[in-house]
Amino acid sequence: MTLQVVLRKVYDYVRYDLKEIAFPSSLPDPPHIKKHRKLTWHERYLVLKEASRLYSASWVRNIGPDLRPNDYKKNDDNEEKPDGVDGTRKEKEPSTLEDLAVAARGGMEMLRPALQHLYMTRASAYRDALKSFIEGYQEGIQVVMEKKEDSTAQQEEDTQKKST
Repeated sequence: MTLQVVLRKVYDYVRYDLKEIAFPSSLPDPPHIKKHRKLTWHERYLVLKEASRLYSASWVRNIGPDLRPNDYKKNDDNEEKPDGVDGTRKEKEPSTLEDLAVAARGGMEMLRPALQHLYMTRASAYRDALKSFIEGYQEGIQVVMEKKEDSTAQQEEDTQKKST
């Protein structure tokens, strides 16, 4: 091989193959995917502005209407209802996660009863769900058995009518 051929092959390798090895091109999009137009600089600015507003608001300890305006609209609608059967207001109890966090700060002495309470409530919920499932299953079996008895009684009546 001449020097010119070797140089051309090295040049082609660097230009095409090495570029593909170092920076592989992605697979083409499937045909059903529609390409979106590129955003203008103004639209990019608006997206960046909204994202930075949401990001900075997320650092606040109390998440307010800035981040979840739809949730607060629903709460405002509920608060407008008069106190009564549907509008009774209860104080919000701390969640299980908050209870565990407080107990964890207190050490193992406070964490053990909190975990026992958590396990007991879950066990009672599972037990109640299993009881209701068994009751429903037994009711379903009774309905099926009654239908079966009715159909056998009907068949016996039909056979007696045919024999006479």
